[in-house]
Amino acid sequence: MAWSAAARIFQMPAIDIGTLRYRLPLAAGVGFVSLAAVNMRRPASASSSTPFASLGISTDSTASIKEAIQTEKAPAALGPYSQAIKANNMLFVSGVLGLIPETGKFVSDSVEDQTEQVLKNMGEILKASGASYSSVVKTTIMLADLKDFEKVNEIYAKYFPLPPPARSTYQVAALPLDARVEIECIAALQ
Repeated sequence: MAWSAAARIFQMPAIDIGTLRYRLPLAAGVGFVSLAAVNMRRPASASSSTPFASLGISTDSTASIKEAIQTEKAPAALGPYSQAIKANNMLFVSGVLGLIPETGKFVSDSVEDQTEQVLKNMGEILKASGASYSSVVKTTIMLADLKDFEKVNEIYAKYFPLPPPARSTYQVAALPLDARVEIECIAALQ
């Protein structure tokens, strides 16, 4: 199979545009990323050339492809960010703390109680976006003390059906408001 220079960069086979140009124009796209094949052949007298493929990314319409999610059933954002953003059938949930939505105070100082509240708050954000725990494909857990890993795991396991989402867990130097745990997630939407 012939490979053009552009095709080698993107690991795509060359497309023989000569056979396609009389049948239909070729353009395929996913979201705002598109792949277009163009007939770039030289006249018959010139040496033969390979078809040209280009990859273009448009950034002028990003505001129309994302939607902020906000629910009063979960704590308000503590800064200039959204509780979650929907974009291209994905949901990106910001880090969630174990705060009681009505008071803005921690449920308690215990990592177990905070983890339980974090996951309840996350569930409300997921629900507000039309998702659920089973939609979650990736989580990131940030702990003030990695020694709390097993305690958090016990509670976490109750919320996510099998197979559980991919996950990363880190001990961090500090969390907002001196939280013991913060969890963020990414969910796939239908």
